Amino acid sequence: MRGLAMALLLVALAGCATTMPPPEPRELTLAAAPEATLQEIVGLLMEEGYVIRHADAELGRVEAVLARWPGYRVRAEVASAGQGARASLTATRGGRPLPPHLLDPLLAELQRRLGLAPR
Repeated sequence: MRGLAMALLLVALAGCATTMPPPEPRELTLAAAPEATLQEIVGLLMEEGYVIRHADAELGRVEAVLARWPGYRVRAEVASAGQGARASLTATRGGRPLPPHLLDPLLAELQRRLGLAPR
């Protein structure tokens, strides 16, 4: 009887141990140098109230957290793409992925800062 109770408990706990899907990235290809793109992303995030937790220019990665409620986390990656750069942003809140369209205002501002915004 004790073995059956343990087996049921293990089965119940295994059902709770589901993994969250990774956040879906929002990507934008820009006619700008990757280094300049990454630098603008860092400046933009800081002005928006994010604290830069990790940044690596060689890898083209930045991780930032919002210093106020609701505590978003944004991860940006920049890579060379032909003559320009490809910027990829993902966001989470409390470890849960956020819809990628929420990053559109950041990407639009990034385009504006780089002088690439549509007129």
